[in-house]
Order: sequence, then structure tokens, then C-alpha cells
Amino acid sequence: MVNPQTRHTPSAASPWLLPVLLTVQFLVSLDMSVVNVALPGMGRGLHFGPGSLTWVVNAYALTFGGLLMFGGRLADVVGRRRVLVAGFIVFGAASLAGGLAQSPGALIAARAAQGVGAAALAPVGLALLTVSCPPGPARSRALGLWGAAGAVGGAVGVLAGGLLTDWFGWRAVMLVNVPFVVAVLAVTGRAVPADTPAAARQAPRPRLDLTGALLVTAGTVLLVLGLVRTETYGWASWRTAAVLGAAAVLLAAFVVTEARTAAPLLRLGLLGTGPVLAANVFGLLMSAGQFAAFYFTSLYLQQVLGYGPTATGSAFLPFCAGVVVGSALAARTIGRYGPRVLLTAGGLLGAAGLAWFAAAAAVDGGFAGSVLGPSAVASVGIGLCFVPLGTAATGSVAAGEAGMASGLLNSSRQVGGAVGLAVLGTVAAHASGAAPDGAALVHGFSAAYWTAAGLLAAGALAAAVLYGRGGRAADGAAPAADAAPAQATSG
Repeated sequence: MVNPQTRHTPSAASPWLLPVLLTVQFLVSLDMSVVNVALPGMGRGLHFGPGSLTWVVNAYALTFGGLLMFGGRLADVVGRRRVLVAGFIVFGAASLAGGLAQSPGALIAARAAQGVGAAALAPVGLALLTVSCPPGPARSRALGLWGAAGAVGGAVGVLAGGLLTDWFGWRAVMLVNVPFVVAVLAVTGRAVPADTPAAARQAPRPRLDLTGALLVTAGTVLLVLGLVRTETYGWASWRTAAVLGAAAVLLAAFVVTEARTAAPLLRLGLLGTGPVLAANVFGLLMSAGQFAAFYFTSLYLQQVLGYGPTATGSAFLPFCAGVVVGSALAARTIGRYGPRVLLTAGGLLGAAGLAWFAAAAAVDGGFAGSVLGPSAVASVGIGLCFVPLGTAATGSVAAGEAGMASGLLNSSRQVGGAVGLAVLGTVAAHASGAAPDGAALVHGFSAAYWTAAGLLAAGALAAAVLYGRGGRAADGAAPAADAAPAQATSG
């Protein structure tokens, strides 16, 4: 088994590798937002029953969030290129099936399968980026592009969802993934490093912890399920309590199992390293605030300011541009300031932008003051965080555990998004009242924005406090000269 304290030494990478990995991040982010605008068309076209349309979104969220840890570790054990190719095939086939679906059940099943594919793609994409780019400026630039690709995917998803639905119908939002997948699979053989043959291994292949995989997958699925259903049943419902309680029991059993397993799905000592712990706490809190704020901005634009679907998508483009600017700035400055400073500064700047959203929201608000200005500040702050987040989460981790660390970070962010949307949705609904008019809606959205700002500020504080605890900080510099090299390709 690979020594957990050994860092990875990257090998020469194909010039096609980074575009492939950025496409992974773009597609995963795109499919988290592209269907939202198309939901009414899906409901009419396939005759969804009352309350069942939300499962088009929830099915993807459940399988994606539940399988991220398993997908990351599977890549470490059986090979990153194998898992990447399999993930693309599943994702592409599910997208095609969804585009051709003739019943609500078929579409929901296709979205669940998309989530399975995405759960393989997301962690292996970040793991490959980490082990293939040398520490320092090259990795920082790659992580900056990785963060920007996610932001572009999310923003383009909102815009493309409206345009595709208006021009071609709802099926186009599913089928649009297929050409991307075909194009990437055509170059994967040349772009992605081959998995290490068994005969060339310096250590035996670690066993896959199936018990741990089952526990964390079931626990995470129930956690996300309980959270996404709070809008229907409420926090005080026995159904919510039962599902969240079962999730807590399964996740506690997972922790106990991992502490006793020789080859765990998640080595608990990984969280004893300050940078990894700080990255995951920060990622959870940032995603909780960011995803929910994205959602409420869409509602504010459409329900209060009267924007249509395409105009709403277009309104997010400045946010996308700000994330790109922030990511580029982080890539240029991380060597000077380090991840802790950038995470703290980015979190506080993002919190300031969300506070501006809260203060500027109004029934007669204008785009410049109520959306553009706050978007510019929040997006640059959030963009500042992606490079140090990836560096802290994976930069000091052994090559044989890169998928494990990547899966952990992606899980933290996905669960954070689900928690944030559930909690802030409750905050907004409570502040708006039972029968909200425009002014009441604005009051609810403002309360949600203030809460989101608090979450990002808490993330900044956590990064400042936790980053230096235990282990050596991952600062994006080259590994120490005495660090034993590990294989750069999957183990």
C-alpha cells in the first residue's frame, strides 16, 4: 500500500489532458443547473404528477452526492483512466437516454444514472489534475482554470437551459451532453496517462473497502434525501427526523468501520492534516452559501424583477466572469500568500458580496445596483477560493490517495450545497410568510442572503483557524527534497 505520507511527483502530461479535465468539471457543473429552466417543459411533455417533477433534480443530487467518496477511491484502486472512461460512458449514455425518455420514470432513472457517471468523473478529474501538474505555478494555473470551468458550467447551464428549451424543447438540455462526451472519449487515450500495469507496481494494489463504500453511500444518500425533502415535509416532520437520524447512524458506523479497516475508503488521519481539514470545512460552508445564493438570485430575477428564462441566464454571466478573474488572481498570488490567506480573504470578500445582495434586494431594484454590483464582489471572492481550496485539499496528499482526497472534497461541497439550500430555503420561507407578495419575497430572499453571507464568513474563519493544525501546510510549493516520490499514475 502507498505510504500515506508520501507526496506525488507528477509525470509529463499530454497537452490534451487539461482540456479533458476541464471538460469534466464543466459538464458536472452544467448538469447541476441546466435542467432547472427546462423543468416546466419536462412536466408538460411527460405528464409528471404533482410533486414528482422535483425528482428530476433530486435523483441526480442523490446519486452524485452519495457516490462521490466511492468514485474517488475506486479511481485510486482500479485506475484513474479506467474510471474516467467508464464515467464518461455512463454519463453520456444516461444523457442520451434522458433525451429520448418517454415517461417520467425513464427520465428520473436517466438523471440518477447521470449522477452515477458524474460521481466517477468529478473526483477523478481533480485527482488527475493534482498528480499530473507539478506543484507551484503550473498546478495553481490548472486549479484556477478548474475553478473557472465549474463557474462557467454553472452559469452556462442556466443560460443554455433557457435558450435550448426555447429553441429546441426540453430534450435538448439532456442531449447537449452527448457531443461533449463523444469528443472527449475520442482523445482520452492520448490525453490521460495509462494506468500502472500490475507488474510495474511498487506495492500491492490496495483492496477496495466495500463495507465502507456501502455505509458512506447509503448514509450520504439519506442525508441528501432528508435535506432536499425538508421543503415538502418541513424540519419538524417525523419523516425528516427518521431519514436524517438513519443517515447519522450510517455515517457514524462508517467512521467506526474506517478506523478499524486496514485499507479504508477514507483514511481518517487525512482529516488530521490542517490543510485538508480546513479545505473540507471551508468547502462545505462556502458551497452552502454559494449554491443557495445562486438559487435565490434566480428566483429574485424571475419572481420579483420579471426576467424571463433567457434574460435570467444572461444576468449570471457577470458572475461567471468575476469567478474567472478571481481564479486568475489566485493562481498568480498563491505562491506569495499561500492558501490560508487566499481562503480567508476570498471567503470574506464573497461574504461581503452576499451581504450587498441582502442590502440591495428591493421590489423596484435595478440590475446594476441589485445584481451586477453584488455579483462582481461575490464572484471575485469566490473565484479567489478555488485554487487554494484544491491546493489545500490535495496538495500534500500521496498519489495513491489523491482520489480519496478529491472524493472527500467533492462530497463536502455537494453535501454543503444540499444543507445550504435546505436551511436557507427554510429561512426565506419563514421570513416571507404564508402568502408572500413581492415585498415579502424580497424580505425572505434578503434573510437568505444574510445567512449565506454568514456561512461564507464562518468558512473564512475556519480556514484561518484550522489550516495550521497538524501536518504540513500545502502551500503550492514543490515537495520537500527528502519526500519519497510516488507513482503519478493511478495505483
